[in-house]
Amino acid sequence: MAKQYDVLFRLLLLGDSGVGKTCLLCRFTDNEFLPQHVSTIGVDFKMKTLEVDGVKVRIQIWDTAGQERYQTITKQYYRRAQGIFLVYDITSASSFQHIVKWVSDVDEYAPPTVQKILIGNKSDEEHRRQVATEQGSQLAKSYGMDFFETSARSTYNIKQSFTRLTELVLQANRMELDTIPPSVEDNLAVLHPEEEEEQEIKEEEEYSTCSC
Repeated sequence: MAKQYDVLFRLLLLGDSGVGKTCLLCRFTDNEFLPQHVSTIGVDFKMKTLEVDGVKVRIQIWDTAGQERYQTITKQYYRRAQGIFLVYDITSASSFQHIVKWVSDVDEYAPPTVQKILIGNKSDEEHRRQVATEQGSQLAKSYGMDFFETSARSTYNIKQSFTRLTELVLQANRMELDTIPPSVEDNLAVLHPEEEEEQEIKEEEEYSTCSC
């Protein structure tokens, strides 16, 4: 059976608990939004395929728990990430302030070539806003990151932000991909073979209802 994608990349969603990482993921992959908040335990993931510059890119998007007690577990996933979303809640000043800590963790544990985007989520709750758009923009600029404000509820900038990070990851790895012979590229994946097999098994079992 022919592969349904050309390359597989791993993306991570990082940020405090309650900023809406799971809602972003479920809106993007399943077009679902459930407003009740159920905290992620450890890590979870979903898959989606995008076509970028003629390349079919399969993205494995890992949703990580924001609670401190899970940090040892989630940091293990940083080292194989090609792209990272750093997410805060525009209605929570503390979640914005904690982005500095998340960036520090990424600098310590993730590969130096990892691509990053800053996300200010819950833009539909303008009446509760605590973090100005300009604050997010300036912080992203200081780290050399792209910046999006998003809303999982309204779908605002959901597709755009995920597509943009995928584009950045593809661009960062383009030289490597261009030098791989077609016979090898057909089997190219971010994960080690045994991990990809486990991932495919889990993917088949994965499609449960999202809870945000």
